[in-house]
Amino acid sequence: MAKYIFVTGGVTSSLGKGIIAASLAKLLQARGFRVTIQKFDPYINVDPGTLNPYEHGECYVTEDGAETDLDLGHYERFLNIYTSQANNVTTGRIYQTVINKEREGAYLGKTVQVVPHITDEIKRRMLLLGQSGQYDIVITEIGGTVGDIESLPFIEAVRQLQWELPEEDTAVLHLTLIPYLKAAKELKTKPTQHSVKMLSQEGVHPDIIVCRTEKPLTPDIRRKIALFCNVKQEAVIEAADVPTIYEVPLAMMREGLDTIVLKKLNITHYKEPDLTRWKEFLDKLKYPKGKVSIGLIGKYIELQDAYKSILESFIHAGAVNECKVDIVNVHSEFITPENVTEKLSGLDGLLVAPGFGHRGVEGKIIAVKYAREKGLPFFGICLGMQMAVIEFARNVLGLTDAHSTEMNPSTPYPVIDLMEEQKKISAKGGTMRLGAYPCEIREGTLAHKIYGCLHISERHRHRWEFNNQYLDLYEKSGMIASGKNPDTGLVEIIELSSHPFFIGVQYHPELKSTVENPHPLFVHFVKAAKEFSDKKNDVKNPLLQSEMI
Repeated sequence: MAKYIFVTGGVTSSLGKGIIAASLAKLLQARGFRVTIQKFDPYINVDPGTLNPYEHGECYVTEDGAETDLDLGHYERFLNIYTSQANNVTTGRIYQTVINKEREGAYLGKTVQVVPHITDEIKRRMLLLGQSGQYDIVITEIGGTVGDIESLPFIEAVRQLQWELPEEDTAVLHLTLIPYLKAAKELKTKPTQHSVKMLSQEGVHPDIIVCRTEKPLTPDIRRKIALFCNVKQEAVIEAADVPTIYEVPLAMMREGLDTIVLKKLNITHYKEPDLTRWKEFLDKLKYPKGKVSIGLIGKYIELQDAYKSILESFIHAGAVNECKVDIVNVHSEFITPENVTEKLSGLDGLLVAPGFGHRGVEGKIIAVKYAREKGLPFFGICLGMQMAVIEFARNVLGLTDAHSTEMNPSTPYPVIDLMEEQKKISAKGGTMRLGAYPCEIREGTLAHKIYGCLHISERHRHRWEFNNQYLDLYEKSGMIASGKNPDTGLVEIIELSSHPFFIGVQYHPELKSTVENPHPLFVHFVKAAKEFSDKKNDVKNPLLQSEMI
């Protein structure tokens, strides 16, 4: 039977429950245990698929096509294993399941209530992964903060599982905040005490308290928290701020979080953690030998979580290249032909980000044109690829009014068009082309050089595609389809052979980049940006110029 760890949060949101859960999972995995993490979100949306990025950050897509919370991205990046639809559950999905059962007559005329029917469904899903036989330990992150009305059924489900399962099969980790008051020059434990009291009033008693803090916890503070929150002093864990989230597993190991958890779960046989590759990655990340500036052209740049997986992928790729990647956010809505040079001239590479809708697309097209004409390394993802196709049609093929039917349904040149199977779909949630699909790469292309193979699989989230009616025209003019879906002929990758580095992909490679397996597209893009930067600096350096002469 699997063991279950529940991670709750208090005082404030955005403390980093997902990072703590992923870090603990990494340490347990490094000790030889089979670990997975699941996220239970209290909002009523069935999934984040219809949520605006400003509301919830990016929508993370799994291999099996589930639109999920962005924390699942952290889980995959830390553990280097896939998650699935079962790893993310919302209140909406719970209620939808229970109501469907009620309509089918499954409850035999009983009054359907939050307790036991909603909580029973929550418990069923909490135990699902553990009952599969694939995992030794299942970590469950409960979204929101203790005291939220919407979180109550989840906390109640945890309480019931603590009562139903053997004591050594469950552990509760509560993440809280120890604020530092500059005026008083001291850390305050009262918010943590109130948070734990509120959790205890709901019947759940934490075994471990992890304290986010700006300043180190003194022994006296640890003793005070332990005394008033009814935990052992060794179970009060300091989670101090660190420069990068990838240092958190090592910080938690120094605090002994994993060994305390194993002790609570009555697991006595385990090996020393092997974090060799993780430490090698951190060394390269902390001590880069160079630096590049990459422009991120997007329309949700005010919220960094909207492009979370892309930003993390650049961190992974930067470490491989022993290069610090500085991301320069450029709002596509404010790019014009008059200011594009001013905004982009100092960059070493340009990534046009994914998105939906017409807002900001003209700015993206202008940015693509700049990169194509200036020889600036270019990388387009999903909508970014589509913008590259439109720009090429307008400025190279002479199809001035070319567009996507997403933005202009009456365009005379629909070089990007709605997928045939999408034309009869009206429901928005979970109906896009989602999840992993195969792609065959053309031999001898840039894509072939990057991947080093001819058959790949990547994750998708889109409704519009390259219109193959125009493919011959594009290829005759220099933009080739270097990757296609073998079953449908859908163009997955486009590139310009006459350009130093110009590639666009219909899929989302950022969703598969991890610490131990950085995505090759990002790795080669950063490498190209580094080479571009080196050449640019050589030209600026008169001494090097004279030596070259």
